[in-house]
Amino acid sequence: MGARVIDLNCDVGEGFGSWRMGPDEALLRIVSSANVACGFHGGDPSWMRRTCDAAIAGGVAIGAHVGFPDLAGFGRRHLEMSVPELTDAVLYQIGALDAFARTGGDRVRYVKPHGALYHAAAQREDHAAAVVAAVGEFDAELAVVAPPGSRLLVAAAAAGLAAAAEGFADRAYTADGGLMPRSQPGAVLTDPDAIGRQAVALAEDTAGGPADAVGTLCVHSDTPGAERVARAVRAALERAGFTVAAFTAVPAAP
Repeated sequence: MGARVIDLNCDVGEGFGSWRMGPDEALLRIVSSANVACGFHGGDPSWMRRTCDAAIAGGVAIGAHVGFPDLAGFGRRHLEMSVPELTDAVLYQIGALDAFARTGGDRVRYVKPHGALYHAAAQREDHAAAVVAAVGEFDAELAVVAPPGSRLLVAAAAAGLAAAAEGFADRAYTADGGLMPRSQPGAVLTDPDAIGRQAVALAEDTAGGPADAVGTLCVHSDTPGAERVARAVRAALERAGFTVAAFTAVPAAP
């Protein structure tokens, strides 16, 4: 049996001005990849710089967490945008974050849509095409993170982009394999032990074949007890024989 490696990612840098969301510093000592908000759903230039610097110091891969321009709704409301508009919006966010990553000594390694854009790009060809177009125009070496079996994964593969299928350790799933809407009770899991068990189950599930095998697992910084949850997930994965490491190459921490 080959080495069992899994990436553990977290949404970070989602504060704005003096407002902070989540224990980012602690989480960046636990996870292997950081989905950094790019200013559209959360974050601002100073948060982007600080978060990139902290990720680089810890040897954590930097990903652009791109979303609809929806600060007031935290990017969880769908906005109808044309393909050119959405392509430009995603490209803008990647470029902005990459500026801070490069200033700190690294670069953006992958792109993951946030919230409503994540779901739209998973289900709609036009939104998937816009995200993939922006990634390809900026840097075709960037990877894309998306749900297993999604239109975004298909579009990324068709464009020759690297991609990783993602599972959510701290979110409840429906019977058909989709995420339970946040509006429903129990959609966000909060028990660290249960979340750890779900993480291992997702990492070990290869029923859909190699193309749909989960390569990265997400924990959210706004989940109650996020630091304890992330520690429980990492410990559970390691007990199950997984090595937690970024799915993209990152330089050694200074």
